[in-house]
This record gives sequence, C-alpha cells and structure tokens, in this order.
Amino acid sequence: MTTAAISDQINILPEVANKVTANMSPPEIVRWAADTFGPRLIMTSSFGAESMCLIHMATRAIPDIPIVFINTGYLFPQTLLFMETMRRQYRLNILEFHTEHDPIVWLSVNGEPDPRTRRDVEACCRANKNSVFDRAMQSLAPAAWLRGIRADQSAHRSQMQTLEANRRTGSLAISPLLRWTTKDIHQYMRHHDLPYHPLWNEGYTSIGCNPETCTRPLTAGEDSRDGRWSGMDKKECGIHLDQGAGI
Repeated sequence: MTTAAISDQINILPEVANKVTANMSPPEIVRWAADTFGPRLIMTSSFGAESMCLIHMATRAIPDIPIVFINTGYLFPQTLLFMETMRRQYRLNILEFHTEHDPIVWLSVNGEPDPRTRRDVEACCRANKNSVFDRAMQSLAPAAWLRGIRADQSAHRSQMQTLEANRRTGSLAISPLLRWTTKDIHQYMRHHDLPYHPLWNEGYTSIGCNPETCTRPLTAGEDSRDGRWSGMDKKECGIHLDQGAGI
C-alpha cells in the first residue's frame, strides 16, 4: 500500500468504517480490522490489569500480530514478569521498545531525586513513554493499530470514536473495546479463562509506571482510573493523543 493510499484511508475510512462496524462486537471489529489491513495491522499493549482481553481477540484473528510494548524503565517488576509469562504461554509476538537513555541517569539530570515520585510527571511521560512510542510507530509504519482504551475510563475517552484518524502516527487508531464496560471485560476474560495482571488482586485496576505519583492501588469507592496520577488533573500518559503528553 502506498503512502498516498494510506493517507486517503486516514481521510475517508473512519466515517465509513464507524458505520460499518457500528453493530459489531469487539471480536468482530478486530476480525474486520485483520481482514482490512492484514500485515499492516499492529496493536499496542501495556500488559496492564485486563490487557489479555484485547490480546486474546487480536491473536485469534492474527496469531503473530506485532504487539508493541513500551518499556519506560519505570514499570513494576510484576508487569515485566507478566509480559514475559504471557509471551511464552501464548507465544506472543512482542516488540519491546526502550528509552534510549539510562532511566536512572535521566532522573538525576532532570531534577528527580526520589525514584518513588515525580516532580514533573509530564516531562517524564514525554521523555520516557511518548518519545519511545513515536519511535516505535515511525519504525513500524502501520496502516492501523489496535488499542485497548474504553469510553468509561475518562471524559476524554468518552468522546472518542471506535476508529479514528491519528495524525500523530499517520495511521488509523482502532479501539474495539471502546463501548464495553468493566463487566463486559470481566465476562469475556472469565469465559476464556484469561489471566489478570498479578497486581490486580492488590487493588491496582489501572497499572502504569511504578512511582507513587503515577500508579497506586484503589481505596473503597474509587473509580478504576483514580489510582493513576492521583490528585492531579492529568488523565492520559499521552500515547493515545495526537499531541502527546500534556492532558
């Protein structure tokens, strides 16, 4: 597929595809994406709490689909172990991308004396997650990518479409799980006997980097995303936004 053809799809396909897929279930949307984009389709995964739901759907459609995993250098050890366990158990085609600098050195030269917290969360997301994601997408140049976001996770995500043109990556961002609820996710995972992230049982329902300012377990009565950037206005790391970090 030529660059011009991909550009035409970005401009035209979202409107059409959102109508075509409007009544499809998430597994059907994934299958449609696999049939439409074939080897030009990839997915991203943080190997978070419920990540195996979308991975299972995607690998049923394309067993060796490339799964982009961004290793910021500040992930929980449990996340890295979970990723490796899932790689071996399900024979996943994981493409792991790292920061190009030493994460500990980055802290010391950017005014972050305590690795357990972040003074400037946005700067850390830009340097250690968004820049790595941008490099991964530039390297792979997919026509489309599957992502696991859901509308009930934040006000910003509630305004998203299942399929959107993503100018930042020059590809089509497809969110098959967008309209599913937590209950839907859990039913699918129980039905297929899929494992959760090991920190799930410790109250972590949304799992990112391990500084306390970035991820903490929930307390009674909190929503599933309240453990991320607790006490801040920040709701996104930035990789699902055209402008990157900053929201």
